[in-house]
Amino acid sequence: MPEYIKADLSLFGDAHVARYRETDGAEGYLWNGAPCLLLTTVGRRSGLPRTVALIFAPDGDRQILVASKGGAPTHPLWYENLVAEPRVEVQIRGERFPALARTVTDPDERAAAWAAATAVWPNYDDYVTRTDRVIPVVVLERTPA
Repeated sequence: MPEYIKADLSLFGDAHVARYRETDGAEGYLWNGAPCLLLTTVGRRSGLPRTVALIFAPDGDRQILVASKGGAPTHPLWYENLVAEPRVEVQIRGERFPALARTVTDPDERAAAWAAATAVWPNYDDYVTRTDRVIPVVVLERTPA
């Protein structure tokens, strides 16, 4: 297993989202060497838009996300939101587009997606050892505007 990478958290959370938006990803697209996108979901309880910056693995026209929450025992809120409403908005650098999110359930597709994700962020292999839950892998597929 690759060595764990200690992340620089100087750009994180709402500050990461703000800098990414302000600069169309010139600041924030690369975070600790990994590409990031902005994912906007609809809050499952509030109905309000919720945006987070997430590491992603490009996969052709699709994007792969890992709902790791650093190996926490519960799923991240963004994941719970997209399960409730899979229509999301994505921003990659200056490009914004609607997408449909789905959790990967096919074992072969999941293995390939996991490999793509860990190639971008090897820490996912460490996170999986920290929790008993199955960490969801999500694919975002662009939809017509």
